[in-house]
Amino acid sequence: MVVLGDGAVGKTCSLIAFTSNSFPKEYVPTVFDNYTATTTYNGEQITLGIWDTAGREDYDRLRPLSYPQTDVFMVAFSVISPSSFANISEKWVPEIRHHMPKTPFVIAGLKTDLRD
Repeated sequence: MVVLGDGAVGKTCSLIAFTSNSFPKEYVPTVFDNYTATTTYNGEQITLGIWDTAGREDYDRLRPLSYPQTDVFMVAFSVISPSSFANISEKWVPEIRHHMPKTPFVIAGLKTDLRD
């Protein structure tokens, strides 16, 4: 799985929390990082390979290098950032469809704890 979305929407914090059961105390912008998590589905143990990508425009040309052989994308946005939600349809889905037109994606709203 490759995780996409604008910078600072909570992608890395969510992945760290999911894979290590801990929450980072400081924000550190990601360039590229990978995580693994083991889960059970229908009684079968599955290991997930998860690529955390940089949301900043500086990495627009490098990010697609992580796309080949991706089974699913997760497109993340922050529920407290309307622009990150708008960028799902303006940037992230077009980027996925351009590079990997048949690969499915899911959309995840993050930072729900900060919503009023």
